[in-house]
Amino acid sequence: MEDKALFIAALAMVLLMPGPDMILLLQTGARQGRAKAWATAVGLAIARGCHVALAALGLATLFKVSPWTFEVVRVLGAAYLLWLGLKMFKPGAMGATSPGSPGEAQISWRSAILRGLMTNLLNPKAPLFCSVLLPQFIDPAKGSVAGQFAELGVILVLIGLAFDSVYAMAGGWIGRWLARSQTAQKCQQWLFGCLLIGFAVRLAFIQQA
Repeated sequence: MEDKALFIAALAMVLLMPGPDMILLLQTGARQGRAKAWATAVGLAIARGCHVALAALGLATLFKVSPWTFEVVRVLGAAYLLWLGLKMFKPGAMGATSPGSPGEAQISWRSAILRGLMTNLLNPKAPLFCSVLLPQFIDPAKGSVAGQFAELGVILVLIGLAFDSVYAMAGGWIGRWLARSQTAQKCQQWLFGCLLIGFAVRLAFIQQA
């Protein structure tokens, strides 16, 4: 039980740190509404489940043995974040009015889920985090390693979904506040766009540990 508490505490610390996932949820909630932000959270949850499965299969070892695989994921992830960030500067692309208004460019549920999936899936730090963290809480003496990976993976996905739901709701509140001012909407659009571009630049220059 103590190990589970430490595991959850480690997850909470990571999920509280600002990153592209958090910014994407806040932006989607503010411009598309809470429902679409929750759909984005579902995409993020699916991606985290994939990372857990890859960690169990030894993805970190693959990155070490074949460094080019890490580089491919890194470049693709940086390019995707850059594309999302630049899209926010396009007039009307993310909506120039309050969520759900006639002038807003609404994305589909499928697109919202896909954005969450791709944002997390193409971040090489995410699978590395799972590959480093999960084995520390695996004890072969306590039974099936696969079963322990599955249990920790479910906890990771559920805790992540809980945090993401809070960020989705926060984004919705921001959207209602922004609806009062066109200037505030523009500032939000530029702020979130610049943050995503900043994360893209940072990802482009990270090195594998």
